[in-house]
Amino acid sequence: MPAPEIRIDNLALGYRTSGGPVTAIENVSLDIAPRSFVSIVGPSGCGKTTLLKVLSGVLKPTSGRVTLDGTPIERASLSGQIGYVFQKPLLLPWRTAIQNVLLTTEIARKDLALSARVAEARRWLALTGLEGFEDRLPHELSGGMQQRVSLSRALALHPSILLMDEPFAALDEITREAMQEQLLRLWSLTESTVVFVTHSISEAVLLSETVIVMSARPGRVDAVIEIPFPRPRDEALRGSPAFTELVQQIRVKLRHSQNGAGGPA
Repeated sequence: MPAPEIRIDNLALGYRTSGGPVTAIENVSLDIAPRSFVSIVGPSGCGKTTLLKVLSGVLKPTSGRVTLDGTPIERASLSGQIGYVFQKPLLLPWRTAIQNVLLTTEIARKDLALSARVAEARRWLALTGLEGFEDRLPHELSGGMQQRVSLSRALALHPSILLMDEPFAALDEITREAMQEQLLRLWSLTESTVVFVTHSISEAVLLSETVIVMSARPGRVDAVIEIPFPRPRDEALRGSPAFTELVQQIRVKLRHSQNGAGGPA
């Protein structure tokens, strides 16, 4: 299914806590082009994950709306259209790597024969460097390998929208950089729009065409920064003066948004 245009109009979401009402995000408006890679950075508690949950259809906004190609998200058919990769792999410990990848297709791709789903699962595991590990249980895999299984599970759906919530945050630096490069390679093979949440500014700049800077809670869009570097991108880009300068510019904007909102939430 082709990736839709995502439009977010004046989105707000609040909830009640024992300490009183809390506004997580407020007046958020964004246009996300099909097949683009957009990263969201901001201080902890600014509503980045909340925004992803609204885009996934899990949370309903208090006000405003999200549309996919003009259709309100609550009326859109989201089955098999949205993939989600979490910070933790969230693999079922009693299922092997390939069985974990098959999990989502068992639910959302029942139209496919089992043999086709197994072949697709093997394909994505091979593309993420896990050929030969298909029958390993999660405890037999490293943290980076487990996250590759999680990524394979999401991509096996062929989602038109891929939501990623700090998927590499728990990895060591070398593994994280390897996963970033692998993600770019895999994304080039898909038709997916990616919305990627991260605390790493350099990660956002390396991966994205657009970086959204959010303010401290209540989260608002503080800046929309277009990334000028052509694709494909590789390790050499990280060491370039232009890359370093842009990372610093975004860091300054992020600090300003925190201070302007009274500090991080």
